[in-house]
Amino acid sequence: MIIAILSDIHDNLPRLRDALRQAAEAEILICCGDLCSPFVAKELGQGFPGPVHVVFGNNDGDRFRIAANGARHPHLTFHGEYVELELGGRRFAVNHFDNIGRAIAQGRVFDVVCYGHNHQFELTSHGRTLAINPGEIYGGLTGASTFVLYDSETHAARRIDLPIPPP
Repeated sequence: MIIAILSDIHDNLPRLRDALRQAAEAEILICCGDLCSPFVAKELGQGFPGPVHVVFGNNDGDRFRIAANGARHPHLTFHGEYVELELGGRRFAVNHFDNIGRAIAQGRVFDVVCYGHNHQFELTSHGRTLAINPGEIYGGLTGASTFVLYDSETHAARRIDLPIPPP
């Protein structure tokens, strides 16, 4: 099973749309927070047909309206700030914060730990646990707009770089 993992959208709809197009082979999508505005939930719901699992980040200020917009799309699930999932025969832990995600990964309880927050792409192994920070969709902080496609059969993750047009 292919799972798309993204984070830190920060209202950048053009790059989100590009990411969702490039994630078309994925069956499930995980978002590690910082959608920022309620309209981003609508974009996720319309742009990805499979199940979407979202945790909130520190910049998701209007969580009520974000969740209300998401409720119009029954395949979107908002899990609060942390969730444990079983997807494709693998155990996942998902939260927004990189320091928490790294600590969870070091415990080696899960197959995959997903997080964001610092906008820095990171792919590390702690024993059998794969720690994934997909980087930022936004692209304005690091100059790179990235997400990850994870294959549950091979337990391998692949970084996808989205083009950033020149200013």
